[in-house]
Amino acid sequence: MKAVLQRVSRASVTVAGEVVGQVGRGILVLLGVEQDDTDDDARQLADKTIALRIFDDSDGKMNLSLEEIGGSLLVVSQFTLLGDCRKGRRPSFIGAAPPELAEKLYNIFISAAGSRGIPVATGRFRAMMDVELVNDGPVTLLLDSRKRM
Repeated sequence: MKAVLQRVSRASVTVAGEVVGQVGRGILVLLGVEQDDTDDDARQLADKTIALRIFDDSDGKMNLSLEEIGGSLLVVSQFTLLGDCRKGRRPSFIGAAPPELAEKLYNIFISAAGSRGIPVATGRFRAMMDVELVNDGPVTLLLDSRKRM
């Protein structure tokens, strides 16, 4: 499972002209699920995302977690994170999980975050989405469940 985390001052997802998810200060998570990912991968990645100290303290040092600032998550399914561009000019998505598994693990990630008291907004699985964000910093990080956290 791969995730791009972007620290945001605000972010939203629109589907067919309707805002389906939005947050203020927090983290936008673009989440890609691989074929061999498990429930445990989803839970661990959610825990890591919430616990990362990527928000500034009173001294301007990245020292506070999402929980500590009372922030929110916006989670967007993003299978294109798994695109393999090593050969040719068209990405291969052979490593991406089938939609049924991807949606299950996407929902486990969301539930794991919500169970820790984090407000979670989402995109719409398998929909064409417009994602808008104001990246705060900018701060953008990559997480990979295969590189144990």
